[in-house]
This record gives sequence, structure tokens and C-alpha cells, in this order.
Amino acid sequence: MAAASTALASTRTLISLRNQSPSLCIPSRQNLAIPITCSMKSPFKHLSTSSSKSPIIPLSATTTSSPITSPTTDANFHGLCYVVGDNIDTDQIIPAEYLTLVPSKPDEYRKLGSYALIGLPSTYPVRFVEPGEFQSKYSIVIAGDNFGCGSSREHAPVALGASGVKAVVAESYARIFFRNSVATGEIYPLESEVRLCEECSTGDVVTVELAECRFINHTTGKEYKLKHIGDAGPVIEAGGIFAYARKTGMIPSA
Repeated sequence: MAAASTALASTRTLISLRNQSPSLCIPSRQNLAIPITCSMKSPFKHLSTSSSKSPIIPLSATTTSSPITSPTTDANFHGLCYVVGDNIDTDQIIPAEYLTLVPSKPDEYRKLGSYALIGLPSTYPVRFVEPGEFQSKYSIVIAGDNFGCGSSREHAPVALGASGVKAVVAESYARIFFRNSVATGEIYPLESEVRLCEECSTGDVVTVELAECRFINHTTGKEYKLKHIGDAGPVIEAGGIFAYARKTGMIPSA
């Protein structure tokens, strides 16, 4: 909840900083709780950036009646899960050699999906994405503690999203990965109340119910509670930080 609230506060910080300096493209990472890049645009699932010539409307001038926060989406995600352990770092999610791929180019976005989790060690005998494929048959990743640690590369959640992942359910996250997931709108970084990585096996059929904060393992017949994603939910549902800012009237629609 604290990370989710930080994500929403960063959206307002971004808009405020852009109002103070219209020529500023993106504030420095030190000043932003959610790091983002200017290159973020289609084909990210929902994310696009407006022309730099578009006027910026100050928050005090907006008259939209839309609330800044709204209930988390009631969407459900259903499919096969892929289970990993603790401290899965961003180099395991997408190795540095593939960071030259540009997500804004459709072909390269697809390639990023084909390399998702390719950096996992040989102790994981089941490949997340089969050779020659661009997407994984596993739509939900189950992880242990500190998922997404390591470098701040935004390619990590993007690669997972490109591979077809809808949500990651982990015991905890590295804050930079959580923020990048919210900023890009690629995946839902959900937290479990128990170590699901020890309760599930790769290939189990599972369902994530966001509104009910519930995780169901249909293979074992067990249900578990998830922590509420809070204010980060509407940002991800909108497609990322810029799409959310437009949707709520913080910045003009393209």
C-alpha cells in the first residue's frame, strides 16, 4: 500500500514539474518516485506520449469531475503460472545484452517478449518462453521475496508484458521494479500474504481476482488472500502514468 501510494504521488509530482518547466521532457530520476523515459509510446499495451507542443494545463486549472483515485479494476486473470524463487533480479528477467531492443518498435517489442526470464539459471529446467516463440504460455508469474532487484532497467516489466504476462504475484518487490511496472502499465505487481512460491508449482492453473484480492489455485483447490494494490491499480489499468494523467484530466488528451 505504501508503494502504491508513492506511485500515485509521483504522478502528481510529474505533472507539477512539467508545469513549472514546459520545455522539460522528463525530470531526473532522483526527483521522481516512478522512473520513466521519453521513449515510452506505442506499442506498449496502452501507453502513448503526447506531442511536446501540447500545452500543459496546471492542476489548479483542471475542472474534470473524475476523482484522482478510483476503485481497482474488477478484472480477473486466469491461466498457467510459472514459479520462481527469491531475489530474481532484472538481469534474469531480461539480460543486459537485449537492452538495445527498443520497445517502441513493434518487432523489437515482440523480441523482448521472447527473451523474458531467459536469464534464469539452469536450476529452472522449464523454459518460460519456448525457443522460436514470442510469447509464453504462462500468463501469471509467482515469485518469492525481492522480485525485480538489481538494475533499474524498465525493460524488465516491459519484457514480461510483451511475453503475455498479466500479473506477477510475489512475496515482495524491489521498489524500482514495482514503480516501473506501474509507470509502464505493463503488468500488475501484486503481493501475496503467504509464500505462494512454496504453495504453487509451474504449470498450475490459477486465477487472480483483483477486486476480491484473491488468488485461486485450481490445481490444488486452495485459495489465498492478496494485498490490495491500492492507488497503483487505476494507473496500471489506464495503461501507465501518462495515460492515467490524461484520463484524470491532469494533462490534455492527445
